[in-house]
Amino acid sequence: MQHDKMVKNAADPVPNETPGADTPPVPTGPQMLMNVLTWVLVVSSLMYLWTNVTTQPYHSIPYSDFKQELISDNIEQISVKESEINGSFRIGISDEDKPANIHQRFRTIVPSFGDTELLTLLESKQVAIQSIAATTPLWISIVLSIAPWLVLIAFFIYSSKMVRKSIGGAGGDGAFGFSKSRAKHFEASNITARYSDVAGLESAKQDLQEIISFLKEPAHYRELGAKMPKGILMMGPPGCGKTLLARATAGEAGVPFFSVSGSEFIEMFVGVGASRVRDMFNNARKQAPALIFIDEIDSVGRIRGTGLGGGNDEREQTLNQILAEMDGFSPDEAVVVLAATNRPDVLDPALLRPGRFDRKLILELPGRNARMDILMVHTRKVPLADDVDCESIAAKTVGFSGADLANLVNEAALRAARNNAKIVCMEDFSEAREKIIMGATQGEILSDKERERVAYHEAGHTLTAYFSPQADPISKVSIIRHGRSLGMTEQMPAEDMHNYTQGYLEEKITIMLGGRVAEKLHYDEVSSGAADDLKNATGLARQMVTQWGMNDRIGAVNLQQSEEHPFLGREISEPKKYSEYSAQMIDEAVNQLISDCEKKCARRLEYHIAKLTLLANSLLEHESLDGPQVKALLGVSKPNK
Repeated sequence: MQHDKMVKNAADPVPNETPGADTPPVPTGPQMLMNVLTWVLVVSSLMYLWTNVTTQPYHSIPYSDFKQELISDNIEQISVKESEINGSFRIGISDEDKPANIHQRFRTIVPSFGDTELLTLLESKQVAIQSIAATTPLWISIVLSIAPWLVLIAFFIYSSKMVRKSIGGAGGDGAFGFSKSRAKHFEASNITARYSDVAGLESAKQDLQEIISFLKEPAHYRELGAKMPKGILMMGPPGCGKTLLARATAGEAGVPFFSVSGSEFIEMFVGVGASRVRDMFNNARKQAPALIFIDEIDSVGRIRGTGLGGGNDEREQTLNQILAEMDGFSPDEAVVVLAATNRPDVLDPALLRPGRFDRKLILELPGRNARMDILMVHTRKVPLADDVDCESIAAKTVGFSGADLANLVNEAALRAARNNAKIVCMEDFSEAREKIIMGATQGEILSDKERERVAYHEAGHTLTAYFSPQADPISKVSIIRHGRSLGMTEQMPAEDMHNYTQGYLEEKITIMLGGRVAEKLHYDEVSSGAADDLKNATGLARQMVTQWGMNDRIGAVNLQQSEEHPFLGREISEPKKYSEYSAQMIDEAVNQLISDCEKKCARRLEYHIAKLTLLANSLLEHESLDGPQVKALLGVSKPNK
């Protein structure tokens, strides 16, 4: 694999997004509920005070005092409500004749055991009796009647604000702000990323220097009659730094930066995406010179006519608006559009024509020197031990993207922190690298029989590679379980490779089969441990036969089996462009190639059977061996065998 990547220091500050239109804070659910309960409490208190303060209060007296006053003919009238009696004394009774703490109005409770003589006594004293049904007080009734309405109104207000915020964004433009752009706006002063934060990608940075110069001095280019590209498409695998490069370009140019993901244009409502595109381009024109960055543009820029909705598909309407806006730039508008994708093959041709995305930048995974530069950027603020060699780490991380290297540095720092270390050493990087490639080390211990089989399996891979004339050097062999792998044999190429010969690929298949052949030689049977090896070997052999023309019987033709659907982006069928006879020939050629490689591997291991046993026993004893240890153990140079 080959990689190219750009990186940014993880400790650098992230630019703050410039706020849009002022928007009042939207209360949360608990805040809204507390507001409603507060108003209910206030209204209830006012009703209670109005009911009790505006009338003369009742004062509680013991039932025995009430009975005594009734016998003394001092009670004028009473009202009975269940077991509660409220009443008043006769007018004209002096305070001296009243019991202590008894005022004009009183309240008492009939004992739970009842009083059968009470009614007779009341009638004899001619006390006016009023019976009151058990009803809810007026103030409580009013509160209970208005409380649901208060809650309903509060819920409606809260829901309206939430809907307005979620689908309209700040400002609430139009019908709940559907048409407002969701692009993040960064002022030039808030963009801290620079090309010094981007390691590698030197050719891409050189191509973008013209854009930076144009955005800084557009008048100079107009005087010469030069027209800058309206759009630049950055193509590359995930993690190669397309987004960072776009932000660093805006930082170098010192212009406003509008960043948006292609998926943010799409909504369930027809026409919303196109409206948001118009709004974003209008905002950029107002602040020109400016830079627009559309990430993952393939989410809206796929080939038209393949959507489930045909020409009326919302995604296609959004794409049409992007095409119209990019084609509608006047020569005086200093607005440049950057876009990023890792699927350029599915983009609409109208998007790629001159006048829209005029220039294409291919961002590959980083090479060896670029990986070392990336590591130097990411380790700026990491305390490193003296034994840490970034050049050696870069050599062992073939196929790593910039994001992978950033993760490697972080994993190494985390391991050092777990070990309570003050600095990060080379061993931390080695363990972090194995964890990323193979998975975390498993604590489960294999049985002795399984360990022995794994040892012979990995010894077969190692011995086959060691005595192969074209194989990459052995870096490490281990029978320690990582992830789902019971062991590993790692080869480290001396340099990055971009082109592979037929002999090299055949030796690669031979090495993949080395573990299975070693098990068969020692145990006279094979196991399921070679499943992944067989899968990889078969896939590589089929590529050699059908795509690269490395088979004399099939010839120099490309017989690729399937195509990726331009809309779904994944294989949904396997349309064959050749006959059944050709398919049979392909299967026979693949089987023959794998069979020949297996026989070659068997001859090599049989010739070195003693060294196979020696290497397996050493693995059982030490569990892991590095390249120099393997070389010291085998002790011979590679014969061409």
